[in-house]
Amino acid sequence: MTDDWRGWQEAAEAALYGNEGFYRSPEGPAGHFRTSVHASALFATAVARLLVRTADGLGTGPVDLVDLGAGRGELLTGVLAALPAQGGGGLSVRAYAVELAARPAGLDPRVQWCAEPPQGVRGLLFANEWLDNVPTPVAETDQDGVRRYVQVRTSDGAERLGEPVSGADARWLERWWPPAGPGSRAEIGRPRDEAWARAVATLSAGLAVAVDYTHVREARPLFGTLTGFRAGREVRPVPDGSCDLTSHVALDACAAAGGPAAELGTQREALHGLGISGERPPLSLASGDPAGYVRALAGAGEAAELTARGGLGDFGWLTQRVAPGTLPPDPRSSIAAGA
Repeated sequence: MTDDWRGWQEAAEAALYGNEGFYRSPEGPAGHFRTSVHASALFATAVARLLVRTADGLGTGPVDLVDLGAGRGELLTGVLAALPAQGGGGLSVRAYAVELAARPAGLDPRVQWCAEPPQGVRGLLFANEWLDNVPTPVAETDQDGVRRYVQVRTSDGAERLGEPVSGADARWLERWWPPAGPGSRAEIGRPRDEAWARAVATLSAGLAVAVDYTHVREARPLFGTLTGFRAGREVRPVPDGSCDLTSHVALDACAAAGGPAAELGTQREALHGLGISGERPPLSLASGDPAGYVRALAGAGEAAELTARGGLGDFGWLTQRVAPGTLPPDPRSSIAAGA
């Protein structure tokens, strides 16, 4: 890394995905932060149920399962293991892990490892905490009320204000992140809208799901949410490749960019609908099957964490259905117009 000043999008792109970037490290994301995938195998169980439902809706034939930002393949490994118990033992599943890092040793041979999502997917495309790592420009309002790009020094994370925000970025801010006075900040989510639209466009039929921490237009954070993570702790964001760089996702904007048939909800609602509730097992089970009661109680605790208010349960779930024969969205036209 150098002392060059760059916009946050360019700096984060290099720091996360460059040749020596954070996401190419051997320990993978699990070495630095814990997602729902790592919190409990119940999350993979829920995704397995969703895949079975998606396959049922599509009818006969093989079904695709694409994990965007697959880490080291933990989610796909869990889903493939859970399928038989969820009524999907007879499914013919083509599993794709989309990740820039090298394929990890010992991964289930049924998983295809690729740097880009396959085209013509017929099934389920799942992106768990992927969009928050799509780098964005950062804007700050100066003392005259002008929204300017924030530049960052890659070596130490120092910042300064650059040129006024213009073009498609300015139109995105106008629609999706209202100004809040001098000193307020915003992450310009246009690159994420485009990334999501491209992902949805890979589906020929099925369901696309994005899961992430989120906010909506009516309640954008005053100073943005850009931060860093290293070894399980939140740290100052410095784009030198030593830490994760992440910010909350404007999933409402992504939903508009992805086309029709989009629904926004919480992880709590989604997992409840997939049978993950966190309810304690009945006490009567303790006397008749003590070991079963202990297992059920542990599962209830894990489910409670996945669905907790103020925690993982508040994550946003964006679901986008694609019917057979539907024309994919054009990420260029709607975003350029500020949609």
